[in-house]
Amino acid sequence: MSENVVHLHKPTDPPPPETAPTVLTVVPDAPPAPPVPLWVRSGRALKSAATHESTRATVRAAARHSLYTLNGGRIVARRAWDGRTGSRYERMIRAAEAAGNLEAAEEWEERLQRFRAARHHRRMDLLHSPVEAAKGVAVGAGMSIGVLVALGIVMALNTGHVGDVITPLTATIDFIALLIRIVQVVWGPALAIGPFLALLALWSVGRKQQAAPNWALPANVRSDEGEPITPSIVVKALRDLGVPALARAIKEMGDAGASMLGPIRIAGCGVEVDVTLPSGVSTVEVQNRRRKLAENLTRHEHEVFITLPQAARTVRLWIADSGALDEPIGPSPLVTDESLTADYAKGRAPWGQDLRGDAALLSLYQRMLLVTGLSNQGKTAALRALALWLAFDRSAEFRIADLKGVGDWDMFDGLATVLIQGPTDEHVIEATEMVEDGVEEMNRRLQAPPGTTFPPLILLVDEAQVAFMCPARDEQKRFYGGSKATSRYFTACRKIHNQGRAVNVLLWQGTQDPTDQNLPKLVREGAHTRASLALGTESQARMALGDKAVDGGAAPHLLRQGLDQGTLVVASSGIDIPAGQASITVRTHYISTDDAKEIANQAKALRDGVTTLHAIERDEKRDPLADIASVLGTASRVLTADVLKRLSALSEDAYGTWTPGDLKRVLEDAGAEPYKSDGRMVVGRDRVSRALANRDNEGSASAAG
Repeated sequence: MSENVVHLHKPTDPPPPETAPTVLTVVPDAPPAPPVPLWVRSGRALKSAATHESTRATVRAAARHSLYTLNGGRIVARRAWDGRTGSRYERMIRAAEAAGNLEAAEEWEERLQRFRAARHHRRMDLLHSPVEAAKGVAVGAGMSIGVLVALGIVMALNTGHVGDVITPLTATIDFIALLIRIVQVVWGPALAIGPFLALLALWSVGRKQQAAPNWALPANVRSDEGEPITPSIVVKALRDLGVPALARAIKEMGDAGASMLGPIRIAGCGVEVDVTLPSGVSTVEVQNRRRKLAENLTRHEHEVFITLPQAARTVRLWIADSGALDEPIGPSPLVTDESLTADYAKGRAPWGQDLRGDAALLSLYQRMLLVTGLSNQGKTAALRALALWLAFDRSAEFRIADLKGVGDWDMFDGLATVLIQGPTDEHVIEATEMVEDGVEEMNRRLQAPPGTTFPPLILLVDEAQVAFMCPARDEQKRFYGGSKATSRYFTACRKIHNQGRAVNVLLWQGTQDPTDQNLPKLVREGAHTRASLALGTESQARMALGDKAVDGGAAPHLLRQGLDQGTLVVASSGIDIPAGQASITVRTHYISTDDAKEIANQAKALRDGVTTLHAIERDEKRDPLADIASVLGTASRVLTADVLKRLSALSEDAYGTWTPGDLKRVLEDAGAEPYKSDGRMVVGRDRVSRALANRDNEGSASAAG
């Protein structure tokens, strides 16, 4: 019988030879990094110590105070030299000659001659002064001794002692000896301390003048953002402007470069100064370097304005306080003053503030108005503020077309006799007919008896570029938009610009991003008041304001988009502009939509009530079936509720009051009645198309019969 052996433990014998043994690889440890040489560590330590902020601050302080003392000595020496010589007068003469002011040069030359004559007289007196001084000392000493002896005699007579005769003289000699001893004691320390006191005085002069490089000055002084404007700062900014002729002229003038400057006057939130440029330097060279000039004055570009006053070869600089133009100017009087009234003929609208901080008031009397700028810069708000003010004159009539249609002019519902709001071609057609109706009213007024007065009629078109760019045509194939003589909107605007002012029919337009296509030349030049917000290019600025204003310093293209919202450059005879300038910069008051509604309600309370038309009535009649087919588009079927919404959007006046019953009746009469789909009433495109086709065929057959 065979026996089975059961092994209870795993075999411990080594594996058979054919099995490959496991090989363990021992990786030796990485060698230690070599030590950093001492000279490397020393160099790093020295570099760290040299670049440490404490070290740099110490170096700056040492350099600063040393240079204060050195340059203070130079300043004192220069002052002493100027006081003893005629160098100051010679610099003034060179400055006057460089500026071309011969009268001032002659005056300074006369002063120099008087100074030299007086100096010569003093020097001649010095030749005789030793003899005169010796005589004076002898006479003084004799008189003093005589007085002291006489005083001693009086004392001797009083006391009865003959020795008192010399007592005053002895006391005087003892006092003189005491003074000599005091001087002997103080003289040594004074000689030791004197140089230090002199250096301290020179350091004080240098410190007051900040006579050290900018890098060595303290941090609060190095950050010279918004430092006060002084004549030396203006002259230095002009010298470093990069105009060689100007730099040479100022260098020849020396410290007298300030003779180019008029008085620096406080003007609102900044200062104003007139600069008479030397011969050979044109005003254009300064205007074209506005940014560099602003940076030289430690200001941002938008904080420096350059205009041309009446004086020849002169530029007027207005320099804002740092950051002042970023602060709001406060609410409009229309918001704060409930008793405010308006007078179209004699009053002025409170539009904002000029850069001086004075109120900017605009006359609207018989003036066409154009406000332009880039999108979202405050054009509508600026235009609306003027209309809100004029609304307080009960005689003013408004007809408004807002071709943006987002509710910016909703508050004029009940103030304006016409209010059109929307961006479509249909709205442009209505706006065009509104302006054409204004032309008819103008013609009626022009034919009235002489002496007849007419109330103001304001035709206001906001986003007028939509009208000029409209491609729609009328039945005679005339374009509504465009700038040709056959363009209806363009033609109507030109007619009002030509003759409307005489009978108080005025056109106000607001447009954005002007070009020759969306703001034709003849229309923009027909506006008496032209105002521009921030623009992109100088060519656009010329379109908005005209060449004269831009050549005179107007620069709406240099305003900051998004930051200078509500800031306008205005060219108009209806606003006070400084003499010699062609434009003025106005920061307009912002009136929010809620405040505008409240102001409009106050204006409505002054009127008997105005019925506002929201569309211009035209002879054409709508075709309901064709309109239904157009709103269906390419969809095979559309819910009846959606069809009603689309029809209302197409024409609020025609379909705004339609009910599902009205829609059903029209479709049933045409044989295209609605039907249910998935339990909801829909309108089928195929049924409407067949109904239109059948109707057209029936019309053709009737015409043939």
